[in-house]
Amino acid sequence: MNTDLNKSHDKNDDDFDTTQETVDQTRRRMMTSVAGAAVAGAAVTVVGTEALAATKEARAAYADPAEPGLPKVDMKIVPDRTALVVVDPQVDFLDKNGVAWGVVGESVTEQGVVDNLEQLFIAAKASDMPVVISPHYYYPQDHKWKFEGTLERVMHGIKMFDRADPLNLDGFEGSGADWMPQYKKYIEDGETIVCSPHKVYGPEQNDLVLQLRKLGIDKVILAGMSANLCVESHLRELLETGFEVAVVRDATAGAKVPEGDGYLAALINFRMMANAVWWTDDAVQRISQAT
Repeated sequence: MNTDLNKSHDKNDDDFDTTQETVDQTRRRMMTSVAGAAVAGAAVTVVGTEALAATKEARAAYADPAEPGLPKVDMKIVPDRTALVVVDPQVDFLDKNGVAWGVVGESVTEQGVVDNLEQLFIAAKASDMPVVISPHYYYPQDHKWKFEGTLERVMHGIKMFDRADPLNLDGFEGSGADWMPQYKKYIEDGETIVCSPHKVYGPEQNDLVLQLRKLGIDKVILAGMSANLCVESHLRELLETGFEVAVVRDATAGAKVPEGDGYLAALINFRMMANAVWWTDDAVQRISQAT
């Protein structure tokens, strides 16, 4: 990420040192490599065919160890007790014009996340599996916080997931806080549960756990954005509150910055903590066979 993002900052003023200009510079730098990866590896999946998971290059780069040192565990899908939970399926993360694309676009592209999430939505809806969205929104009052962590500062500075007001949708349609267009028919079907927003990374401040418990759900298939931040934080909280969780590894992605590869960091922890780690095509097959 542009080193300008790491300038010292005095929170007594109302500005953020992360500016749109620095993010645009980062986006331009990364989009060159992302475009090539998109042409070479990204493909549109078609309903009824095997879901495209990660590109061959990504599968090789993030392959499981040939000789694992940890025990193999798995999660069985049980109808009426299992839900698909999707974190932050929003434009700012997943669209090339989203404000975070400069740092997550390469990973989103190589994992095939946009199409893979749609495959999960399709499979869950076809199987009458509950679908729950844990979104990320920031309102004007959230920009008055007196302190924030590193990525919080970035998100606030680039106005990620911004909405004008919690009680209306003025300016929501087509904004960075909006759903990806191809997901709207699944999210806005009158059946999908959209939780109140989480505010930092985990679901501790929203009603995700309450909604799942009230539905009698104790098993979660987890996907969405981004891998080592909101998805991993959701994983940790769900595990701590007694859920079984399977993470869909190529239906999430992470930032790639000089400080490290967020996707790789998350994948290591998924392997160590989750009850199962699946590829999208495996998850889709399991969901379809569980009915």
